[in-house]
Amino acid sequence: MATTLSDNTALVEAIIQNAIDGIITIDERGIIESINPAAGDLFGYSPEEVIGRNICILMPPPDRDQHDQYLARYQQTRVPHMIGIGREVQGLKKDSTVFPFRLALSEVQLAGRIIYTGFIHDLSREKEAEEKLRQHSEELEAQVKERTQSLQLSLRELQNAKDTVSTSLEKEKGLSQLKSRFVSMASHEFRTPLSSVQLSASLIERYALSENPNITKHVNKIKSAVTNLTNILNDFLLHERLDAGKVEPSFTLFDVVQLGEEITEEMQLVSKAGQNIIYQHTGVESEFRLDQYLLKNCIINLISNAIKYSGENTFIEFNTEIREAVLTVVIKDYGIGIPRKDHAQLFEPFFRAHNTGTIPGTGLGLHIVRRYVMLMNGSIAFESGLNQGTSFTFTFPVQS
Repeated sequence: MATTLSDNTALVEAIIQNAIDGIITIDERGIIESINPAAGDLFGYSPEEVIGRNICILMPPPDRDQHDQYLARYQQTRVPHMIGIGREVQGLKKDSTVFPFRLALSEVQLAGRIIYTGFIHDLSREKEAEEKLRQHSEELEAQVKERTQSLQLSLRELQNAKDTVSTSLEKEKGLSQLKSRFVSMASHEFRTPLSSVQLSASLIERYALSENPNITKHVNKIKSAVTNLTNILNDFLLHERLDAGKVEPSFTLFDVVQLGEEITEEMQLVSKAGQNIIYQHTGVESEFRLDQYLLKNCIINLISNAIKYSGENTFIEFNTEIREAVLTVVIKDYGIGIPRKDHAQLFEPFFRAHNTGTIPGTGLGLHIVRRYVMLMNGSIAFESGLNQGTSFTFTFPVQS
């Protein structure tokens, strides 16, 4: 069945009336001839309120004042300013609200006259989204700027701190080197006169004994003082070598029992009257790979402390054990012990327990022992209480 002109007209009318975008037609004078529901809803007018009126009522200033001039100029020159060109413009609603929309104009020849059709797409949501995006972008830019400034400030402060630390480190390095040279110099320079004093004291004791028996008492005091001074110098020198990183462990296989017996024999000679050092080894194996010199130094240091801080006629237990590829060394005494309030600081350099009184010492011995044990990948623990004696335990895993 053939489609009639009236059918086509009805189809076009249905499309216009149901279009999502607004559609408005005007004549050559700018008078509104039709407006579809979408355009009416958009501007807030009913068709009866706008049909027959100039299109300018839908425009805010200054477009309202210039529209008729533009239309007349186009009709004379045929040079389009908007017709055939889509552009973004402002619309004026009935409630005086201004909103953005995209306008596309076309010129149509119909029944011997010209009409202009405007297709209107509301941009309010897009503009709102753009505005939110712009605001969000500005907020982000502000945050970035603020954080950049904060970061730059932090970097400047860090650079200043770095410069300060570098200066301090240079000074500390210089002081450390000066301290090392002084300790080394002092240790070596003091050893010679101390050795001379020790030798002279021995000679005085030998040659003057028959003349005055009291000389022996004073000679022994001289020897004891020289020994104490020598031990102090040794501790300072060992501490300096550790700080300078000059101590490197050398792991070799040796007989632990033989070393234990040698140490016991040596230390028994310097023990107090009636003190007995009891050595015992547990386990079938007696050989172990470790730094023999460092281990001997640690054991002698702790046995010396046990002798120093224990009374006469007491026992000092010295035990070694090799089990499951682990060497354990225990030195236990029954002396004055270490107050519990001093336990946390016991291994700090130059720290001495509060109950040591006039007993001589540098406070470096246990610090050196702990660092030696760490160099050999071992661990050290202790148990002690005031007047309850002290027990130190070394544990060393097998070394490859």
